[in-house]
Amino acid sequence: MSVDSRSRSACALVFFAILAAILLLHAPLLRLPYFWDEAGYYVPAARDLLLSGSVIPHSTPSNAHPPLVMAYLAGCWKVFGFSPLVTRSAMLVFAAFSLLGVFRLAQRVANLEVAVAATACTALYPVFFAQSSMAHVDLAAAGLTLWGVDSYLAARWRGAALWFSLAVLAKETALLAPAALLVWLLLCPWAGRLVRFPLGVKARNWRTIVSLLTPIAILIGWYAFHYSQTGYIFGNPEFFRYNVQATASPGRIVLAFLIRIWQVFGYMHMLVPMLLMAWAMTRPAIEDNDVERKRIDVPSQGIFALLILAYATAMALVGGAVLARYMLTVVPLVIILAVSTLRRRTRAWPAFIVLTCVSFVTAWFLNPPYGFAPEDNLAYRDYVIMHKDAAAFLEARYPRARVLTAWPASDEISRTFLGYVTHPFQIVRVEDFTVEEVMGAAQEQNRIDVALMFSTKYEPPHPLLAHWRAWDRIKARFFGFHHDLPAQVAAEILGGRIVFTESSAGQWVAVLELQRAQDAQRNSRSNGHEMAGMRLDH
Repeated sequence: MSVDSRSRSACALVFFAILAAILLLHAPLLRLPYFWDEAGYYVPAARDLLLSGSVIPHSTPSNAHPPLVMAYLAGCWKVFGFSPLVTRSAMLVFAAFSLLGVFRLAQRVANLEVAVAATACTALYPVFFAQSSMAHVDLAAAGLTLWGVDSYLAARWRGAALWFSLAVLAKETALLAPAALLVWLLLCPWAGRLVRFPLGVKARNWRTIVSLLTPIAILIGWYAFHYSQTGYIFGNPEFFRYNVQATASPGRIVLAFLIRIWQVFGYMHMLVPMLLMAWAMTRPAIEDNDVERKRIDVPSQGIFALLILAYATAMALVGGAVLARYMLTVVPLVIILAVSTLRRRTRAWPAFIVLTCVSFVTAWFLNPPYGFAPEDNLAYRDYVIMHKDAAAFLEARYPRARVLTAWPASDEISRTFLGYVTHPFQIVRVEDFTVEEVMGAAQEQNRIDVALMFSTKYEPPHPLLAHWRAWDRIKARFFGFHHDLPAQVAAEILGGRIVFTESSAGQWVAVLELQRAQDAQRNSRSNGHEMAGMRLDH
C-alpha cells in the first residue's frame, strides 16, 4: 500500500470515529423541530431547491447566501426523505468533516497528540457542539476553510483553491480567509523589512496567488448570477440594511470588535484554556532527552493570528446580530494554539485538557449571567421543546384561531414542514413583545383570538450588569436589544388571560386567550346546552 493510500485510509478511519462519537452525543437532539434561523431561512431555502430546483429561494426573501449547504440538504432529503432527523444527521456529517479538518491542521502544525486533544476540545466547545446538528451554513464554511488553511500551509495550491472555493460557496464570509492571506502575501516583502521572521509561506509564486484568487472569482460569479435573477447583489434590501448599512457606526464597531474578541478568547468557558495557556507561558519548555518540545512554528502562528484578526475585524464591521457562530472558523485555531502550548510547557497537560473538556460540557447546560443567543448551547433545545408544547396546545384547543405572535413563532405555526404543527394557523404578526407593539396589537383585538408570546431575547434570572442601566441603553442603540413584556402584563393590555405557560432558565412561552375567543367558547358551550335541551324535550 502506498503512502498516499495509507494516509487516505487513516483519514477515513479518523472521520468515521469522529462521526460515530458526535452522532452518539447528539442522539437526543436529532428529532427536534427547526430553530430560529433554521426555520426562518435555511430550511425553507433548501426545501425550495428540493421542490423547484431553483438555487434562489422563493418562499422566503433571498439573503444571497451561496447555495452549497442548501443543495447538500436538498440532496440528502431527495435520497433519505424530508425530516429533522435526516437534516440533523446530514449536518453532523459536515461537522465530522470539519473536525477532521481541525485534526489534520493540528497534526500538520504540531503533532498527533495535539491533534487528538484539539479535535476533542473543538467538538465539545458549546458553540461548535450546538451548531453541529443545526441547519446553518457557518460551521460548514468554517470546516471547509480550515481544510483550505491546511492545504495552504502544506503548499498544496490546488487543494487550497478547492477548499477555499467550496467554503465561499457555503457562505460568503468565508472569503475572509483567502482574502486576508492574499493581502498578507502581497505585503510580505514590505513586512519582512519590519520583522525578523517571515510570516508568509515559503513558496510565493503565481500558483499561490491563483489559489487565493480562485474563490474570489467564484464568489463574484455567484453574485453576478444572483443579481441576474433577483435584481440585487448582496441579498434583499432589508437584509443588506440590517447587516451592512445599520452597522456603520464607529461606536458600534468598537463594541462589536470587543465582543468578537471575547467570543474568540473567553466566551462559553473558553476562558479556561486561555488562563491555563497564560499560566503555562510563564514556565520553561519541557525537555525530552535534552531536546525541547517543539512549538508551532512562527510562520504558522502568524497565519493563525492574521486570520483571527481578520475575522474579528470584519465581523465587527458587518452583521446585524453579533452571533458567536460567525467566529467558528478561528476558534479552533485558538484551541490548537492553547493545546500545543500546554503540551510544550507542562507535563500535566492531559489533566488540563480534561479540565477544559469538562468546562465546555458544563457550558452546554449552564447559561452565562448575561444575554446570549440560545443557539450557542443547549438552551436552544429548551426553546424548541417549549415552542413545540405551546404549538400542540394551540392545535388541541384553538385549531382555527387567528394567532397574534412574532417571528420565528409566526413561521413555526404557519409552516407545517417545520415540525411544530400539523395544520397552518392564520397569523397576525408583531415585531416583538415590547409595550409599543403589544399596545398597537390591542387596537386590533377584533382580528385576534389568541396570542402566542415568548421570550425573543434571553434574559438571565440574575444578570451580571443588572444595576448598570447604561448598558441596556447601549445594547438598545447598537444591537437592537429590548425587554419583552411579561405575559401577565400583556394579557391585561390585550384583555385576555393566560391559559398556557412554560419557562426554563431565562426563556418562556405563553398562550393568551383573548376576550373574542372566550366569548366564542361560551357561545359554543351555550349552543351545546341548548341542543342537548332540545333533544331531551323531543
